[in-house]
Amino acid sequence: MRELIVTTFLTLDGVMQAPGGPGEDDSGGFAQGGWSVNYWDELMGQVMDEATSIPFAMVLGRTTYDIMAAYWPHASEEAGAKPFNDATKYVASRSHPTLEWSNSVLIDGDAADGLAALKQDDGPELQVHGSGNLIQTLMRHELVDRYRLWVFPVVIGSGKRLFSEGTIPSGLKLVDSKVSTTGVVIGTYEPAGEIVTGSFAPG
Repeated sequence: MRELIVTTFLTLDGVMQAPGGPGEDDSGGFAQGGWSVNYWDELMGQVMDEATSIPFAMVLGRTTYDIMAAYWPHASEEAGAKPFNDATKYVASRSHPTLEWSNSVLIDGDAADGLAALKQDDGPELQVHGSGNLIQTLMRHELVDRYRLWVFPVVIGSGKRLFSEGTIPSGLKLVDSKVSTTGVVIGTYEPAGEIVTGSFAPG
């Protein structure tokens, strides 16, 4: 069985929209695109290299696929390009687009059903990058095995959030953490079942 791992850049207030640059996703009038760029350091590069140095396949929503497909095939000399270009890309889209990036495969039919079936197959881990709308579907169907959350020391106040309204309440277990020189906290979490509540009040 294959693990499905969500990798997401987040602000301190939980926004995941357009971390990579202006115009990446300006839906809803979002004007803070590129908020993650100036925090990058050597440790963060090492963590990303480690994640992509093992065999993996990518799972992408249509918008994230289009962003990455417009860049990586034409940046083959850039650090990190080869793993992304070589990996199989499973794309969730209802519009049946033409997928021109090499090794791209359309998930036919319902995305949750298609990915549940993929997880049952043999093969490398499934890494979800970006793809906020798709992640909401994966969480609702309890298909996420691990979260790699990169939390940046910035607040924005509005934008698409990873854990938005309608998120199913649940516990998470921290299994690894690192902190960059720029204050980015990189935590790896696994689902830990239902929330166990309690009270500090005596009696």
